[in-house]
Amino acid sequence: MQNHAMTMIETWDHAGPHVLPVCVQDAHTDLMRHTNNVVYLQWVEDVAWAHSNALGLGPEHYQACGHGLVVRQHELNYLAATRLGDELLLGTWITQIDKLSLYRQFQFIRSGDGQTVFRARTHYVCVDIAQGRVRRMPLEFTQTYSAALVPGAPAA
Repeated sequence: MQNHAMTMIETWDHAGPHVLPVCVQDAHTDLMRHTNNVVYLQWVEDVAWAHSNALGLGPEHYQACGHGLVVRQHELNYLAATRLGDELLLGTWITQIDKLSLYRQFQFIRSGDGQTVFRARTHYVCVDIAQGRVRRMPLEFTQTYSAALVPGAPAA
């Protein structure tokens, strides 16, 4: 599936997304027989964590340094319905980072026809896990996430 994503690069909003393939399962659908809106939000989290893990910053690293990124705001745009059996490519990019915040964009493409079915943008802030207060990102976070920025995107 990863190779398929690369053949469709012209359909991505930015080059080089981190891609997670999924297939719409019965548990993802609702009364309207399409993917329930809350499932998309779960997929946003899934692909964001998959990307962070691939960069070497998994939950264990967050715990070890006592800091983590939490959602300040989601902007979700549902563009087309997906249904049972649809194969999707969930793509994400880091588009902005500063001392306190990180921004990601998301784009979900249906493999069968190349249609973008969903776009999102999420603003995360860094917090001290023990106190839950906004804190400056640890150097490991800023270095790792800055290296993954979309080319031309603003960095700290």
